[in-house]
Amino acid sequence: GAMAVTARKKMAGVTCQISISSSSTLRRVGHRPRCISGSPEKKTPSVLKWAVGGVTEILRLFSVPSPSSSSISTNKDRSNYEVTARDIDYVMAILRSDYGNAYFVTGIFTSEIYSDDCIFEDPTISFQGTELYESNLRLLVPFLEDASIELQNMDKSESSQRDCIRATWKLRTYLKLPWRPLISVDGSTVYELDRDFKIVRHVESWSVSAVEAIRQIFTFPSRG
Repeated sequence: GAMAVTARKKMAGVTCQISISSSSTLRRVGHRPRCISGSPEKKTPSVLKWAVGGVTEILRLFSVPSPSSSSISTNKDRSNYEVTARDIDYVMAILRSDYGNAYFVTGIFTSEIYSDDCIFEDPTISFQGTELYESNLRLLVPFLEDASIELQNMDKSESSQRDCIRATWKLRTYLKLPWRPLISVDGSTVYELDRDFKIVRHVESWSVSAVEAIRQIFTFPSRG
């Protein structure tokens, strides 16, 4: 930002309606420029969004406090340390560190480099608020097993209006459901920065459609 959280987003209700490819460009939406790909936007069916929301609420009902959720509190503990981004390279360095912590699947990330009202998007959903993002991660992490995310590349695109960082990654995780589905997805995340080098938009794109991603959750392992 999330498929990078195929698992994450899908189940925790985390992020978009935008598809991003390798070359990021700037487009003005209303009065706010955005870093997006040259490919057209793809709308996710309303029924699918409803399903994602339903799954999220089910997880909330079944989730219970556990040692795993302490990973999110680590972000709060970090607030004791002042993090002031000096430039886009500084933000990239912090993001690389967060990927080193596999933040998509552990919930451990440097929240101070995000604006409080940062927008998080993925092919299934969009919402606003870094605290809500943390909450969604806290909800999902206990349901992940043998989870990993591998950062493949990270580059930047600078302009007079908006600085952007694009990361590509590979996500793989099992979900702690009775049929133990495997989520495996390649994806990318575009981070849009404001003039103070705070991340104001976290947009994920996946190598598979939202429908295909959701289908992975409900795929039962073959026997024999």
